[in-house]
Amino acid sequence: MRKPILPIYRLTGRQEFILDYHSHQEYEIYFFHGGSCRYLIKNQIYDLEPGDILLMDGKTIHKPIVSSENEYIRSTVHFCPQWIESVLMELDAGYLLDVFRKLQHCLIRTNENEQSKKLEELICLLDELYRASDNNQFSVAEAEMKVLLIQILILVDKMRRANSYKKPETKDDKTDYVENIVTYVQEHYMEKLTIDSIAKSFNLSKSYLSHLFKEITGFTVMEYIMATRITQAKYMLAMEPNKPLRDISFDCGFESASHFSRYFKSKVGMSPKDYRKLQITEEGKLE
Repeated sequence: MRKPILPIYRLTGRQEFILDYHSHQEYEIYFFHGGSCRYLIKNQIYDLEPGDILLMDGKTIHKPIVSSENEYIRSTVHFCPQWIESVLMELDAGYLLDVFRKLQHCLIRTNENEQSKKLEELICLLDELYRASDNNQFSVAEAEMKVLLIQILILVDKMRRANSYKKPETKDDKTDYVENIVTYVQEHYMEKLTIDSIAKSFNLSKSYLSHLFKEITGFTVMEYIMATRITQAKYMLAMEPNKPLRDISFDCGFESASHFSRYFKSKVGMSPKDYRKLQITEEGKLE
């Protein structure tokens, strides 16, 4: 059984999952501690500073862009909203999830203030409690983990209201171009997209477009297009359980249902049909 919360305190190095664009059903609190990281989420690119906090709904495609030569330290908390929602409603604190639901993502720039140090302590405690509980003991520690998560949510809400990051009006030209390309892909992923067609839309040469996107994100344009399609397919498989796989493959821009199934399995590790079954099963366990 997949646990409804996964805290990780001060993870270092480059884990395998960060080598690709990804999405997930859980909400995420991402806390950047140190090193070098440029973060791409939806159509925004952020150059992170120590103390930065990202709040994400998880479903929006995202990716940390890091170099193998530089340090990379972060903490994360993934949690299923259904797991904590009923408790928040009892406390009249459902608004604590609004930032994930309504904004989809938000960057808080704390400059490593006292509140960020308190947040780090809470994540550390949550991580220790989680690690101390195995599958048989998880239910015993569940109430305490919920209390810690609520404290974390209250704190990040206060920090967000006081320190929400405002993007500068003047941006680096290259970053601006790539953000516009990302936006274009998200609006047209269901169509037949090629490097040539995208380059023409931006009046750029194919070679410059490819080089620019790779330089800023570390991946090719086509890799981003396919990741966007997979993310949308995962969402549709979970949210539209009766929609035929053929229709989903077409709506997500795949050339055929067979290509969709093969590519989905190569990236997700299971067939679209099995992924849909898993999502339905997991949703039922959390209700």
